[in-house]
Amino acid sequence: MRPGEGAAQRLESGGTELEDIEIRLLLEGIRLYYGYDFREYALAPLRRGLSATMARERVATISAFQDRVLHDAALMQQFLGTVGVNVTTMFRDSETIRCLREEVVPLLKTYPSCRLWVAGCATGEEVYALAVVLEEEGVLGRCTIYATDLNEEMLAIARLGSYPLDRIRRFDDAYVESGGLGSLSDHYSVVGRSARFNGKLGASVTWARHNLVSDGSFNDFHVIVCSNVLIYFRESLQARAHRLFYDSLIRGGYLVLGKRESLLSCPERDHYEQVSDGVNIFRKMRW
Repeated sequence: MRPGEGAAQRLESGGTELEDIEIRLLLEGIRLYYGYDFREYALAPLRRGLSATMARERVATISAFQDRVLHDAALMQQFLGTVGVNVTTMFRDSETIRCLREEVVPLLKTYPSCRLWVAGCATGEEVYALAVVLEEEGVLGRCTIYATDLNEEMLAIARLGSYPLDRIRRFDDAYVESGGLGSLSDHYSVVGRSARFNGKLGASVTWARHNLVSDGSFNDFHVIVCSNVLIYFRESLQARAHRLFYDSLIRGGYLVLGKRESLLSCPERDHYEQVSDGVNIFRKMRW
């Protein structure tokens, strides 16, 4: 067994009391030195990310990994890519996107300008999917999309707007199911083995680093999309994020969540109205 694999296997299976202490010390050290606060993240995905990184780096103990990561900023970036919320696809939940297209966009058309926030955008595929919907509905020109993430490396990929062609082609059916008005290929050009999304889509997006754990509101939004991010947070951190979203939405604005998420941890949940049964799109009805 290679160095690090034994500790990784123990972490995956729950870990020991000593390893729980080591994890708390590691997260506190990362917070103090780098400013990333993972202390209120759900423990299970943190353990998985930590075990994967330790096995790859062949580090035998969490304490040894802490020593490495606090002295190696490049390793910290790798760790961020492992424990951060980096899973994203285009048109992931076609029913939600269809509801967004049919129920939310018509209201956006009544505003002279609109601001949308995609929180936890990772490598940006969902952002481009949203831009495609707005473009097809003729409202993209009056919209600004703010796409934010904790990880600068993910944002760098997102800004390019270029993805493996075979990956993007896998989203054709989901695009159609979500109410697409043409072909997904209408919105990108093929460059070698890559699909590069049209410049007009990217021009509508402002990419920026934002930390849901520690950063505050930075604008008033008509729509906030935070899909499959809150599931990585403990209840207390979910409540903080919900408060941030609530304070950032205009009255009548929409909050879009992932399928596995809800308003259970939202202190202001009674101030929202679900747009459609079975779809996690909620409209803020009062202050």
